[in-house]
Amino acid sequence: MAVLVSQKRVQSILQKLGLSDVNPGACIGPDEWIEDPNGEKLISYNPTTNEPIASVITATAATYDRVVEAAAEAFLEWRMVPAPKRGQMIRDFGDALREYKEPLGELVTLEVGKIRAEGLGEVQEMIDICDFAVGLSRQLYGLTMASERPRHRMYEQWHPLGPIGIITAFNFPVAVWSWNSAIAAVAGDTMIWKPSPLAPLTAVAVQHIANRVLADHGYKGVFNLVIGSNEEVGERMINDHRLPLISFTGSIRVGRHVAQTVAQRLGRTILELGGNNAVIVTPSADMDLVVRAVLFAAVGTAGQRCTTLRRLIVHKSVVDTLLPRLIDAYKQVRIGDPMDDNTLMGPLITPKAVENMMAAIETAKAIGGEVLYGGKARPDIGPNFVEPTIIKMPEQLPLVCEETFAPILYVMEYETLEEAIALNNGVPQGLSSAIFTNDLREAETFLSPEGSDCGIANVNIGTSGAEIGGAFGGEKDTGGGREAGSDAWKAYMRRQTVTINYSRELPLAQGIKFGDFSDTDDA
Repeated sequence: MAVLVSQKRVQSILQKLGLSDVNPGACIGPDEWIEDPNGEKLISYNPTTNEPIASVITATAATYDRVVEAAAEAFLEWRMVPAPKRGQMIRDFGDALREYKEPLGELVTLEVGKIRAEGLGEVQEMIDICDFAVGLSRQLYGLTMASERPRHRMYEQWHPLGPIGIITAFNFPVAVWSWNSAIAAVAGDTMIWKPSPLAPLTAVAVQHIANRVLADHGYKGVFNLVIGSNEEVGERMINDHRLPLISFTGSIRVGRHVAQTVAQRLGRTILELGGNNAVIVTPSADMDLVVRAVLFAAVGTAGQRCTTLRRLIVHKSVVDTLLPRLIDAYKQVRIGDPMDDNTLMGPLITPKAVENMMAAIETAKAIGGEVLYGGKARPDIGPNFVEPTIIKMPEQLPLVCEETFAPILYVMEYETLEEAIALNNGVPQGLSSAIFTNDLREAETFLSPEGSDCGIANVNIGTSGAEIGGAFGGEKDTGGGREAGSDAWKAYMRRQTVTINYSRELPLAQGIKFGDFSDTDDA
């Protein structure tokens, strides 16, 4: 049965968040929205029905420059605000997000097709990172080191870096921005946000909430928005010497271009790129845990997470036990309206994403893969709906080493733990990984230097659903960046080593002697 979305509900969500049928696509603070006279209308479509929701007017190069200039000017003031004071503003921003959690979460569902629980969960991530950043605002510490020179004190301190660029993807249209912006703000940076053109409305809604908080604190130009094309905005951002840091979330292909371009001007990057994540299931694994973890990790967000489970590596002795249970669980996945609380899987983001998934399934079958469940598009539900799919593969062929951004789970068998770890590591990407085992030696081997080569390694939980308390990111083609958690704040600041001489002498380091230039009296 096809999904029908109530226009009354859509309009209610837009109204609660201050959105209109047509919205300006650039902003530099409270009451300073910019509607570019030369901008084009960017329509946001609901992937559940492919019907238009609302639109924004995109920014051209001139508007982009105006936004960056405002961010650069605001930085001069914001960098001198004490970090705990900056934290107070982020605390209030977190409280404002609590107030708007339901409509903003539902807008995420409306605009990118996540089920409602995941949409609300994404806003909760924003709230959580704000709480984290508030505490961090009093912990931007530097180390004191012992100087080899007598009566000298040496220490390091951290200063705000400058205006930074944040480029986000459709699948986490608001959370990833907050991972960067909340920490960057307490670090003393201002920022320019270029959201995905597939999710412009959520960005405008977040900017409205941020503007309200900025107005309460008497600031502008800290959080800035510029929605525009890759040519007019994206390329300018990554080439802009005024932006010392670019945080980019997206494909490996584009990530390489961003890294090379920013490196040419000796800028910094935080790259969160592709994932091709695996779970190893050992003979001692708790199969109840495995089935539940695999189901969410592989089917959640319709397979459109960078941490989505794409490869299931199962010991030969338990594969025949696990697969029937997994298939039975897949059969119970309700596909449909993501606004319905009973739905577990919504649509893919575009018709092109459906085409890519179907092409991958056909290729898998052609090279020896066996479709155990799913494998079909579901136009009877809506234009972008598909069945979650399980494919048993004879080995880890090149197709399996690619990331198809869709709910396809490839199953492979193994005999030894060494073989399983080699399969886990044998792809270009290195984001998330997990092992299910009750064997201490297997778990510790997986977590050791000879184990998983990914930035995230879990035991007895799935590959997705990372908490903001831990640094998020991966290795190899995943980009090597880290966001949230741990000491990721250092990426948004510049380190300065300080040495203070409080003696009357001037000894040099390493015992170097450079002549005696004592003062002489020429009188």
